[in-house]
Amino acid sequence: MEVIDPRPLLALGISIACAVLVFSTGRNRWWRIFWSMGAALLKFGVVVSLLPGVMAGEVYVYTLVEFPPEVGIGFRVDHLGLFFALVSSTLWVLTTIYALGYMREDKAWAQVRFFGFFALCVASTVGIAFAENLLTLFIFYELLTICTYPLVIHRETPEAFRAGRKYLIYTLGGGGLVLLGLVLVHSEVGTLSFGHGGILPAELDIFYLGLIFTVLILGFGVKAALMPLHGWLPTAMVAPVPVSALLHAVAVVKAGAFGVLRVIYDIFGIELLGQLGFTRGLAWLATVSIIGGSLMALYQVDLKRRLAYSTISQVSYILLGASLLNPVATVAAIMHLANQGFAKITMFFVAGAIEKCSGRTKIAQLDGIGRRMPWSMAAFTLVALSFIGVPLLAGFLSKWYLILGSFAVQAWWFAGVMVISGLLNAAYWLPIVYRAYFKPDPHGTDDRVGDPGWLLLGPLLFCALFVVVLGTTAHLALMPFNVAAQAALELFGGAK
Repeated sequence: MEVIDPRPLLALGISIACAVLVFSTGRNRWWRIFWSMGAALLKFGVVVSLLPGVMAGEVYVYTLVEFPPEVGIGFRVDHLGLFFALVSSTLWVLTTIYALGYMREDKAWAQVRFFGFFALCVASTVGIAFAENLLTLFIFYELLTICTYPLVIHRETPEAFRAGRKYLIYTLGGGGLVLLGLVLVHSEVGTLSFGHGGILPAELDIFYLGLIFTVLILGFGVKAALMPLHGWLPTAMVAPVPVSALLHAVAVVKAGAFGVLRVIYDIFGIELLGQLGFTRGLAWLATVSIIGGSLMALYQVDLKRRLAYSTISQVSYILLGASLLNPVATVAAIMHLANQGFAKITMFFVAGAIEKCSGRTKIAQLDGIGRRMPWSMAAFTLVALSFIGVPLLAGFLSKWYLILGSFAVQAWWFAGVMVISGLLNAAYWLPIVYRAYFKPDPHGTDDRVGDPGWLLLGPLLFCALFVVVLGTTAHLALMPFNVAAQAALELFGGAK
């Protein structure tokens, strides 16, 4: 049942208001903290308030503006969009706390720019999550690109500006493909509104349908870092750790993956794609990214770059799950939005804590760091085990349901991909854990390194703990797994 409700617009407006207030009064440290934290908590509260109604079957809608021919800017809160918004708004709170500690030594004007554009990025992400149609999604998809650029170049070094240019070339190019797909869709069906079961008719020429599918998947695949469209992501690691967390866990790559989900389920629909077979190619592209990203991660000597290539691999779990067109695999795809988000942000938080407390950024420099920073490395180890697929942790659920979904459609080779991925994850995470705990610290006892203060330590411990929560609460109502399962049920129940 659809209910007109302004809360989707309110959730978006809170972040925009936060940005305006930070830009206007943020040179005062206490105002900057007040606006950033207050908006993050308020937005989280608004998004959570939508959960009971959506789980009860309500769909909240709000149209901001309409203009002919049958297009407009509107918002719609269904299970899938709410799940993405819940993940991003929760991680916004945690990243804000972490950033307040990590960025406090930066100049005041640099912090104003960071927190202002950070709020606009999260506003764009919520706009993507709650978009009622492809036009609204496209607008906020491009706004996310523009608002992220100042964060990527935050350090203002030549390397940062090169990374920023590369980021814009890739992501604006991807946005151009989405715009082309948008025009092609509207020219054929006269609407851009999402519809469970799809909006494209099977009577269209297969070449035309293939063109639409290709340009939309490639357009969203750029931000999702789908190989070979991934080149911007490792380069962008020159940005500060909170920006890396935003790129990998809160907004950017997830926005790309979310766009792919909307194309599959709400533009084409499961039944039509099952007839066309287009998603088989996407499944193999995702497989290349899963294996290729992990192989590249093995050879990275910089910790953040290893995390970047791991993201390329992990986000493709979402694309693989969606491409199998199976309810069980769809649960894995949606759930992995949260599983990968909380796990990867933990690792980036730990990398930032190590850098702040010891100045170490290379993997070879991490010998003995586990004894120096026991809480931080305990969180890192827990998340590494989750990525490997140890039971009772979030990563196990993703792999398990992807394996079940693969067998359900008699594509057992994708189950093999999950096994290989788990082994590769072990190959590039466990050596770091071994170094941290079992190798002697070459700095000896004179190196005064320890866990960071609570502004940095608190968020990373919470995220690591939530990886356990995600892996052990599948049976509880209103918990993430149940929301993902309801989203999959809604998507497949709406198939034509």
